[in-house]
Amino acid sequence: MRFQDGSTQARQPSLAEQRARQQALAEQQRQEALAAEAARAAEKKSSTKKKILIGTGVTVGLVGLVATFYTVAKPENVTAVCTTKDGIVDQDDNCDENYVRSHGGHVSGGFFFIPIGGGGGYNSYRYNYGGSGAIGQRVSGGSYTAPSNANVSTKSGKTVQRGGFGISGKSGGSGKSGGS
Repeated sequence: MRFQDGSTQARQPSLAEQRARQQALAEQQRQEALAAEAARAAEKKSSTKKKILIGTGVTVGLVGLVATFYTVAKPENVTAVCTTKDGIVDQDDNCDENYVRSHGGHVSGGFFFIPIGGGGGYNSYRYNYGGSGAIGQRVSGGSYTAPSNANVSTKSGKTVQRGGFGISGKSGGSGKSGGS
């Protein structure tokens, strides 16, 4: 039938056609909802990333500032113990430049050399920084490298090296420090 006049009414859609239309509308609404949800998720993710990036930057900056403050403002206190060349703790005087020179010894590169009685050569001594032990025992822990930003003193309280930047390595009356 090619022509339909105005008196004819359109037939009702079949049950299958009605279901197909409903499914098509439901699918279209579902697609629109998914697209809207994806847009909201992308916006939220972008916003969250920006907040995390800003928060991370602020946190790293604050940690760096605090670390710098503690590094510069408060030098570490380190105890130096005088040891023999074999790592045995000895009396602090053997690592005091003035004491060594007054007993005929010499100081070279952080090592202190005191002559052995009877002309048999020299005993060498050096500081161990941060180690511990009693006189006559092997030093435990520590390092033979002088710390850079620390207040170094002996067990008897004599200052070996002051902390801070730009120091000359000389102590307040006890001579040179370990590596200077």
